[in-house]
Amino acid sequence: MSFSTRLAQRIAPQAPSPRFTAFAWFVVAVILVVIVWGALVRATGSGAGCGSHWPLCNGEIVPPAPALATFIEFTHRLTSGISLLLVVALYWMARQRFAAASPVRRAALASLVLIIVEALIGAGLVIFGLVEDNASAARAVYLALHLVNTLLLLAAVTLTADLSSRRDAQFPLSAASTGLWVVILLVIASGASGAVAALGDTLYPAESLREGIADELSATAPTLLRLRVIHPLIAVAASLAMLSFVRSYLERARPRQLRRGAVAPSAEGSRRARWLMVLVFAQLIGGVVNVVLLAPTWMQLVHLLMADLVWIALMLFTATWLVESRQPLQPARPSARDRRPAPTRAT
Repeated sequence: MSFSTRLAQRIAPQAPSPRFTAFAWFVVAVILVVIVWGALVRATGSGAGCGSHWPLCNGEIVPPAPALATFIEFTHRLTSGISLLLVVALYWMARQRFAAASPVRRAALASLVLIIVEALIGAGLVIFGLVEDNASAARAVYLALHLVNTLLLLAAVTLTADLSSRRDAQFPLSAASTGLWVVILLVIASGASGAVAALGDTLYPAESLREGIADELSATAPTLLRLRVIHPLIAVAASLAMLSFVRSYLERARPRQLRRGAVAPSAEGSRRARWLMVLVFAQLIGGVVNVVLLAPTWMQLVHLLMADLVWIALMLFTATWLVESRQPLQPARPSARDRRPAPTRAT
């Protein structure tokens, strides 16, 4: 095979692969289950359910007659291992179906790297004893970094699935505006602070909303309780930033904006923008409910799942926005009213 032929295969756009796309979305779903189950491990204090052993569980491959904490932790490890194998398979399939320069293949490679990092971080939680009642600052920082890596992993697999469904897959990250970067970084910061707040809810449960607020404002409050109040502020800021960015995108459809030469939002972009807005409002409501109900375990899981769905929706909207932002500006077509001849005055 000649060099020119190999080069053409590396850069040539490839047709979408429906089976690959379906498998990639299945991997996204499995990772969501693993994330929520991991939150259950933390909320129930089951992180030491397998002792200090890793990857074995209490020195066994399959623990016999496990206690509840052991069952919860072992199930999390088992599903995490399955998700790792699925991402390996996803990357192998991407290499078979997409050119080396394809953003699909690059996103699949990023997914593989990030899930390996995810496994190492999970192992570190057990090996360093950052589980159960550990209330150290190291655990808070570790969990925040764990959540950031989880979001990046979820983003990589989501983009792998989305880009594989496009005939001419593009993800021109260099086209991202400052506003988009601000939105993404605020959402990541919201997730990281949310992990710390959830840890505070688990280690220092309150009997009432008034008691919880008083504990947070107390001069003798533990650091985790003082940090818990930061999450709602960042979450609201991230939500407002997303809503503002999406609103400015949807406003391109207005005639006034089109006359300025802006590109009208596509049907796909408008649909994804509206879904993102719906999920953001739902997540805000869920956050309020979580606080009012004093963060019960089931609500913590729902709140985390909603946050992940918002993140997925943001990544899908971002992919569409970046592709459309590279399109040349197009003047709006004159409306039927504008095409009417001007009336002539009778002399």
